[in-house]
Amino acid sequence: MLVLKILRACEWAALRRDGTTRGAPVDQAGGFIHFSTPEQVIATAAKHFAGEDGLMLVAVEAGALGDALRWEHARGGALFPHLYRELRLADVARAEPLPLVAGRHVFPEGLVASTDPGGAFA
Repeated sequence: MLVLKILRACEWAALRRDGTTRGAPVDQAGGFIHFSTPEQVIATAAKHFAGEDGLMLVAVEAGALGDALRWEHARGGALFPHLYRELRLADVARAEPLPLVAGRHVFPEGLVASTDPGGAFA
């Protein structure tokens, strides 16, 4: 199963340059890196990245993260994947641009579920 992380251009560039990241300021403040499932990521983008262009959608194989990935209850009681270590460039299975077209993010085929029951990282 893939878990997804939305990175801003500067965060993606830093991951590529340094090989690791502790995530965005919200991740660093929380002590873990927030991920979304394919069912959650559309709402995550709408809530936390509305109107932002230049984003990258990063996909990571959940099983490869071992016990550093924990599924925890967040908003509305939904389980969200949280990574309790740095994200490594080597963890990235796929990275795709997340363009903003007419005010909406256009997600790459095969990385998101066709429906989004709601939720965003908490």
